[in-house]
Amino acid sequence: MTEPTLGKIDRSFFEDHIATRLGADRDDVALGPTHGVDFGVVDIGGQALVTATDPISILPDLGLGRAARFALDLILADVAVSGIPPSHLSICFTLPPEMTDDEFAMVWETIHAECADLGVAVVTGHTARYSGCSYPWVGGATVFGVGDHEDVIRPDGARVGDRLLLTTGPAAEAVGLLSTLFGDHVGVSGTTLEHAQSRLGDVYCVRDALTAAAAGPVTAMHDVTEGGLAGALNEMAEGSGTQFRVDREAVPLAPGVAEVCAALEFDPWHATSCGSLLIAVEPDGVDDVCDALEQRGTRVAEIGQVRPRESEDVPAVLASGDPLERPAADPSWDAYARLLDEEKD
Repeated sequence: MTEPTLGKIDRSFFEDHIATRLGADRDDVALGPTHGVDFGVVDIGGQALVTATDPISILPDLGLGRAARFALDLILADVAVSGIPPSHLSICFTLPPEMTDDEFAMVWETIHAECADLGVAVVTGHTARYSGCSYPWVGGATVFGVGDHEDVIRPDGARVGDRLLLTTGPAAEAVGLLSTLFGDHVGVSGTTLEHAQSRLGDVYCVRDALTAAAAGPVTAMHDVTEGGLAGALNEMAEGSGTQFRVDREAVPLAPGVAEVCAALEFDPWHATSCGSLLIAVEPDGVDDVCDALEQRGTRVAEIGQVRPRESEDVPAVLASGDPLERPAADPSWDAYARLLDEEKD
């Protein structure tokens, strides 16, 4: 028996064990669980109710306020990438016993303030401490957004002729987290380390997703999470039945990313990068989307185009002419485990 890998389940596990066992078959489910699609859609009186569920991850070493905002943005992003603004939040905390009332109050104040700014109402929840619970996984949450069905942007909606945009760049989240949590062990120092740690400022994408959708026309959008840019490119291309052709030289690497990835010996294209968005845009919308994102101070680059895929024997993604495979696992998980062991020694 093979040892289970950390992180999200793969496509074959999903198809073998989950996709055929989804409870009742209801006509109002417009989009049910789909591998590579992080949200579902329910029809409510002709309106689209977009919903997504995620765990809550709080890393106290980031500072509780920053950790809480990071956790919330990750949760809200799965609805925001649909182009429908998140509007309602149901949240459950299973807190570790050592978390004090004051510490939780700081987490909750951050979540409240960010939700208020984004127009998201908390509608229900559960909060308790339980033995056996520990950081960073301290609960789960479900997000909702309501809009018109025709406004929903799916990650598998790319069409031949679309252009591909990328915000922020690969591995920003992985590098920001690892260099902040394990600054003495990531193999860089000085200005390079400062640049790497500042990548934590790149991990928020909810407002970017909504900005891009409004500027459009956007046909597909995906946040670059586990499996990194290589995983996101393959998921979007395979889902749409197209081929993505990417120019490696056009893909931006933020300061500090290449150096930390080299020191930790992993490919930045394979590592998680929450905050980065891969966006397929109709050609006449590219300038508008780029201008809107740049006005927010977000780095964005055009990195490729969507072409026909003649058969499944043809690679779903070509990077500067070479096939780009989906990584078997996200290397940032192993890097985190190694660095944690080094810090303990």
